[in-house]
Amino acid sequence: MQRTFLSAKLHRVTTTAVELDYEGSCEIDGVLLDAVGLGAFEQIQIYNINNGNRFTTYTIRGKDNSGVISINGAAAHKVNVGDVLIIAAYGIYTEKELENYVPRLCYVNDQNVLTKISVNISL
Repeated sequence: MQRTFLSAKLHRVTTTAVELDYEGSCEIDGVLLDAVGLGAFEQIQIYNINNGNRFTTYTIRGKDNSGVISINGAAAHKVNVGDVLIIAAYGIYTEKELENYVPRLCYVNDQNVLTKISVNISL
């Protein structure tokens, strides 16, 4: 059997830009992409803490240490600059793979600078 589990999470990033007239995607600071283990063009789920919107898109690598979190294309209707987001990715794992499963959870400050990497939920 295969099961779907959280593989990566960027917790409480702040939206720095919304670009309606842009090919759809989410541009993310390259340092954050690397820290959380996401690749360019990887599918992600975005959860907007400010308004409850949830949507699927894919990543685009932004400039390292830029702090950029830009929501582009049609998804730009679901987010405002300054909105706080959770960006998550999921993986499909076999029972054997789950024996060594750990998610990669990344936390940032209000400037989208990485402050902590964990495998456990911070409460």
